[in-house]
Amino acid sequence: MPLFMKIMFLLVIGFFVFVIFKSLKAWSTNNASPLLSVQAAAVTKRTEVWGGSGDSSANTRYYVTFQFQDGNRVELIVPSQEFGLIVEGDKGQLSYQGTRFKGFVR
Repeated sequence: MPLFMKIMFLLVIGFFVFVIFKSLKAWSTNNASPLLSVQAAAVTKRTEVWGGSGDSSANTRYYVTFQFQDGNRVELIVPSQEFGLIVEGDKGQLSYQGTRFKGFVR
């Protein structure tokens, strides 16, 4: 096997190991974080769309930025069903764990 092929193979394997390690670290950090429930307001909403060219389907990720009473903000990925129900300016009880959205009750 030529040296170039060996290097490319190692780079691809290294990339996959890196992605898996990064995902496991985020999962572990979120699990170790306390479940927080705080008063917050939804200040902005946005979407991120990728894919959809040729025969592939488009994917959408939904984000909501919440502002706490002390002025700090956190942006969380929310399920599409929740995204549709949250309106900018809504105030309520936000539940989240690390970077995981758990719920928002007005």
